[in-house]
Amino acid sequence: MKLLVPSSLAIFVYIIGLICAIAGISVAQNSHQDFVDEHNAARAEVGVGPITWNPTVAAYARKYAEERRGDCNLEHSGGPYGENLAKGYGILSGRDSVKMWVGEEDDYDYSSNSCVGGECLHYTQVVWRDSVHLGCARIKCDNGWWFVICSYDPPGNYEGERPY
Repeated sequence: MKLLVPSSLAIFVYIIGLICAIAGISVAQNSHQDFVDEHNAARAEVGVGPITWNPTVAAYARKYAEERRGDCNLEHSGGPYGENLAKGYGILSGRDSVKMWVGEEDDYDYSSNSCVGGECLHYTQVVWRDSVHLGCARIKCDNGWWFVICSYDPPGNYEGERPY
């Protein structure tokens, strides 16, 4: 009986494959398309047209995320775009962030156009019918937390107006 021992090359290829797989996990669900897809799934549920990625809006989001790297505080930028912010520890993907915002749907009452029983303004920004451009960024802060920002153009959440 012959004992099969992997060659050094086979072991090397396996290790490289394993490293790539692990690296793939770390970037999975964080691409701009992942952000767009998650937004558009929520928008489709309420009959709102799709949102598209905009490099200018994304550059703004990236710049502001970099400004928050030192403290990871959930402070709005006060800039020209609508904005949703999230932070989390461990692995907080872009998709997870959007799902968290969309999870506020249960607190939005369409008939009264208000939040009932909790927060819903992140959700209404995700589905705001007039917001057609999106740019998001995700960074790891110096304190180990993840900071996620999505910026929307034009902004939404105007008092007295319905999102859809």
